[in-house]
Amino acid sequence: MKMSRIVYGCAGRAMLEGEDVCDLLDKVLEMGVNCFDTAENYRHSEESLGRWIAERNVRSRIFIITKGCHPYDRDRVTPEDLREDIEKSFRRLHTDYIDIYMLHRDDSKVPVGPLVEVLNEYHKAGKIGRFGGSNWTVKRILEANRYADEHGLQPFTLSSPHFGIGVQAEDPYGGSDGCVNISGPGMEKEREFYEISQMPVFAYSSLGRGFFTGRVRSDAPEKAAKVLDEFAVKGYCHPENFERLRRAEQMAVEKNATVSQIALAWLLNQKMNVFPLVSSGSFDRFKENCGSLNISMTQDEIDWLDLKLQERKTVQ
Repeated sequence: MKMSRIVYGCAGRAMLEGEDVCDLLDKVLEMGVNCFDTAENYRHSEESLGRWIAERNVRSRIFIITKGCHPYDRDRVTPEDLREDIEKSFRRLHTDYIDIYMLHRDDSKVPVGPLVEVLNEYHKAGKIGRFGGSNWTVKRILEANRYADEHGLQPFTLSSPHFGIGVQAEDPYGGSDGCVNISGPGMEKEREFYEISQMPVFAYSSLGRGFFTGRVRSDAPEKAAKVLDEFAVKGYCHPENFERLRRAEQMAVEKNATVSQIALAWLLNQKMNVFPLVSSGSFDRFKENCGSLNISMTQDEIDWLDLKLQERKTVQ
């Protein structure tokens, strides 16, 4: 079974509150999106997804991504917390197998070895497939994989940092070692690692928590705080991102597309192996966003949107 390039993010309001979203997820799956991203700390999201899986009997047709070891009010990147969170996810999701499991945060004070051992324990038992880190730096991923190589174990084979046309100017969430962003200036070596290795990048906040959805206008930055949540305001409401938004708006007109489609197409046309995480409570809006799969961009256009060029050499 081939995994869809766009992943449905299960951190929308309805799923966070545990509402019945079976009809919505039915439509998402039928249009060909068969991978669903959730996490132990997404309130009732796992339960909402698990209800759909059980009622519709779709487990064999989908890929599940979930995450554990979120810090909450203390550092929880420990083998004990990892086991607890994995078992909790099994119960909530009504499954005994998770396709992709990620550590939600990192704690550089903690040795990687015991964490790799636990993940391999579940992998060997056939309970989790591939695994990796969300908000793990390349340095720590390589450290984990050196340990795995030295001990004959399975390594981290995927990663979920923040990556998108918008740059997180400030860490919106924090916790343990905080959020890892590979967008923008200064992160060239990290992106080069992912380009060369082709390790799958599951890009979260691919639309800047609503900043690149058309809800915010580049010519009215003062209104952004009225339509975005506190995390989006803290992370994205900065001058450079408003200029990126202005350029995305301009390109959307040129390509007869939406701002969301341009922002997602920017990700999908990267040299990296990117899987954007996209969340929407509206099926029509989600389907529209998936139209980004049909938009091509030149390298000049990609660089122009990322403020690397003042002028584009080519326009399509």
